[in-house]
Amino acid sequence: MANDTIPSDGHNEAGDSDLKRRIFVVIFLSRTPLGKFFDLLLIGMIIVSVTAVMLGSVTSIGDRWGPMLGQLEWAFTLVFTAEYFVRLWCVQRARAYATSFYGIVDLLAILPSYLALFVTGSGYLLVIRILRILRLFRVLKLARYVSAADSLTEAMTQSWRKIFVFLYVVLTIVVLFGSLMFMIEGPDNGFTSIPRGVYWAIVTLTTVGFGDIVPHTPLGQAIASMVMIMGYGIIAVPTGIYAAELRDVMTRRRATRACPECSRGGHDEDAKFCKFCSAQIDPAPDPS
Repeated sequence: MANDTIPSDGHNEAGDSDLKRRIFVVIFLSRTPLGKFFDLLLIGMIIVSVTAVMLGSVTSIGDRWGPMLGQLEWAFTLVFTAEYFVRLWCVQRARAYATSFYGIVDLLAILPSYLALFVTGSGYLLVIRILRILRLFRVLKLARYVSAADSLTEAMTQSWRKIFVFLYVVLTIVVLFGSLMFMIEGPDNGFTSIPRGVYWAIVTLTTVGFGDIVPHTPLGQAIASMVMIMGYGIIAVPTGIYAAELRDVMTRRRATRACPECSRGGHDEDAKFCKFCSAQIDPAPDPS
């Protein structure tokens, strides 16, 4: 009798799988009207949530409406928390989603509320939720811009060693010139210490020029002129390093297939699902 009333394990698994697939289509894909509605509703809640956090930081508004804004924020936090765990449940590769850009942003969007229970003031970090509006790119079929952002991030990651060496050279230069200006100008002209001179060298080399400290001696002004001219050449160096890495990244991405949903590349020609968001990848075109 029990076997007649209780579905078999296989039936449960099939029903579970079908439910996961349907929920996955709604919350991860925007091809269906329901999926697009879900994303637009989510974006609307994010905007209201971030607005509430910003208004709560205004003293006059916080004093009057603080409790209501706090309750509203916790309501959004609970909704976003449930949504995050549902995403982990229905995606095929939960770890891949959790460590992806959107997965990390989704997690950071809920953590500050719980952190605020132990650290006062950390609740204002909830403005990071504004990053979740990047999903609007997918809803409006602007995935190519997400792909471009991924390319920029990858190029920055690959060029950090060269940029680090460059920054070390710049640090050496500003320490030398800051110390030299301290010796030449002295406290009477505002260079009261070597760190103060280094600050002047950084401001001058980056062509910011606040004007709070200026050299008065002819030798100091000559050195300042040299530092200013040097600054124009130095600023172009990291730009060239980054541009070269970006060109290499774009070349590699053109040679690999990209996901139609998250637009991240690196998939094999016979890949059927994205290894980052688990979305289905259309079959590669037949070269013949």
